[in-house]
Order: sequence, then C-alpha cells, then structure tokens
Amino acid sequence: MAPSVDIPTDRSTSEFLGEVVRIAESAGQVISEIYATDFAISTKSDASPVTLADQRAETLILAGLERLTPEVSIVAEESVAAGNVPPVESANGWFWLVDPLDGTREFVSRNGEFTVNIALVCAGEPVLGVVFAPVIGVLYTGVRGLGAYKTQQRDRYAIHCRAAPAEGLTVVESRSHGNGVILDAWLQGKPVASRIKAGSSLKLCFLAEGRADLYPRLGRTMEWDIAAGHAVLAAAGGRVTRVDNGHALSYGKPGFENPGFIAQGN
Repeated sequence: MAPSVDIPTDRSTSEFLGEVVRIAESAGQVISEIYATDFAISTKSDASPVTLADQRAETLILAGLERLTPEVSIVAEESVAAGNVPPVESANGWFWLVDPLDGTREFVSRNGEFTVNIALVCAGEPVLGVVFAPVIGVLYTGVRGLGAYKTQQRDRYAIHCRAAPAEGLTVVESRSHGNGVILDAWLQGKPVASRIKAGSSLKLCFLAEGRADLYPRLGRTMEWDIAAGHAVLAAAGGRVTRVDNGHALSYGKPGFENPGFIAQGN
C-alpha cells in the first residue's frame, strides 16, 4: 500500500475525511430535493446538460471546502464552465477537483446512477476521494495509504480490488457514453466473461469493491469526472493508466481534459 498522505490541515485524517463526507452528503440532499421535482434542463456550450441541482450542489460544496481548506484551490465543473479557472499550484501542489453532480444524463433520465464527486489532489495524484450516490444511498471513500470503504444503510466496511477471475474479466462501461465499435475492437481477444453498464463514478467504484475488473474509457472525460473515483480505486489497490503511453493518469493538466484511460483492479 502507498504511504499515507499528510492532509493540509491540523485535523486528523479521519476527522478531515468526515468533514468532506458531510459536505458531499449535504450536496446529495440538495440534489435529491430537486430530483423529486419537475426540474428544468439547460445545455452548456459543450452540449452537455446542466440543471439547478448541479449549480446548487456546487455552490454548497465550494462554500464547505473553502471553510475547510481556505488556502487550497478548488477546480469545480460548473465554475470552470463559467470561466472561473483557479490556479492549481497553490498550497504545495494541493487542489480540489469537484463534480457536484456526476452523471447529469443519469439524473435527467432518473435512473439513480449519479454521484457527488469530491477529490483532493496532491502533486498530480488524487489522494483522497469521496463518491456519494444519494438516490441509492451508497458512499465510497478512499485515502492513500489508509484504504477504501463503502457505506450503505449505515454499514461501513473495507473494500478491495479482486484478482482477475479464472473465468474471465468483468468489464464495466459507460451507460450514457458508450464507445460502441471502438470499445468492441479494443476488447477483441481479451478474456472477457461479462460486460456491465453503469453511470458516473460508480464504474470506478465497482472496480474498487471487486465487482468488476476493467474499465476502458477511450473517449473524452474531464478530470473532475473521475478524480474521486480514481482516489477510491487507488486506495483499494487499483490503478488508472493512459491509453497512449501506459503511464499513470495525472491531474492538473492544461484544460483539465483526460486522454483515453484504462482503469484496472489488480
């Protein structure tokens, strides 16, 4: 296991993580309240959907993180879309990556597979992650060196990536952003036993809890889409590497855009 990380606060790591979880859960409550209404849907400049839930959840998260670590920059999806792009070299390379509602398409289609994503990045590596799925009531957390956990119905237990089963790999793929023929071709010849679809950062968390083995993402994503899930996966023993060069995927890239990547358990 990787060495534990010195969180930029005078709180203990467990207390600090608890604060981040409370922020994520509060955002989830706001999202759930709007989810129960006949909400409006707008379209951003990149043609992706956005709702009042995205915006209100982000406002809440930003306020909470600013109180928690006032010296650490926050890169958040809706703020960046509005042109508010903070520097990420502050506090010795620390910065937050926030997706207040990952899986807006899942939110709009009302299938429950959307999450609140909050990740803390240090020197390009996501070292703490919180992924909360408010509708299905599942929380995933991960801290480098301290392991990954799943909480559901008040039961909290450690999760770990599994060794690849002898009968073949379970591959998880996006429910709303399928790669179609490209993904089929990439998987050709690999020992695939089954394929499952899921939305948002839940795909990475499925690997972390040993429910799946491989998540190839060959299309465009943004750093805030996956950083929290990446942190959970890494804390559970997994990894995320770039398709183009096989190197570990890092964060703080120009434009915060990811190349194609492969997320794996063991």
